[in-house]
Amino acid sequence: MRRVPDYLIIGNGRVARHMLHYLSLLNIEAEHWHRGQDYSALSDAKNILVLISDGAIESFITEHLSDKKGLKIHFSGSLVTPLAIGAHPLMTFGPQLYDIEKYQTMRFVLDQDAPDFADVLPNLSNQYVRLEKKDKAKYHAMCVMAANYSCLLWNKLFDVFEHEFGFPPETAFPLLQQQTENLLHDHQNALTGPLVRGDEQTILRNLEALNDDTYQDIYKIFVDTYRKDRAC
Repeated sequence: MRRVPDYLIIGNGRVARHMLHYLSLLNIEAEHWHRGQDYSALSDAKNILVLISDGAIESFITEHLSDKKGLKIHFSGSLVTPLAIGAHPLMTFGPQLYDIEKYQTMRFVLDQDAPDFADVLPNLSNQYVRLEKKDKAKYHAMCVMAANYSCLLWNKLFDVFEHEFGFPPETAFPLLQQQTENLLHDHQNALTGPLVRGDEQTILRNLEALNDDTYQDIYKIFVDTYRKDRAC
């Protein structure tokens, strides 16, 4: 009789590839299915990780997993559905796979009413927290703003350095590294610059320098938001 695998990973994007790699590093048995295969190849597993786009999760489970007995889990940070358990990995997944130590630092954000973590993601030692389902949309919005939208600002800086000022993007790497270290060490006091100093003349010069740049609006929004937040 064929042994039922511990995990079935559904999907072929970055998250699926990283999760397959993590499980392989832990010598945990996992089967893999993606849309390049026939649906008849979907196997039974104790835990089924549906790692596909948010908008496709519910329809995929309804159409293709209704006869599967395994526990169904999705990794979406914002989706709330009775068809699967939410377990969001609080991590960003790049094109390169990570080492086991990096994966083990990853925290999971589990639905408040989910079963024990050991049942949802067996044999993983990652830390986790629980979150009320009503708070998931805001939780994910905060993660997106902090992790993803900050990339727009750094990429803008790198691009201007290279194409306008004529020096390599790596010139800014020590700034990025130190700012990250400052945030990790003391996030409440990591903000520096003219906003903190109340240096209105510098802020005006900055805005004037961005007159022909679409990012001037972003600068203005940050200034206005900071002031409103301080006024509260």
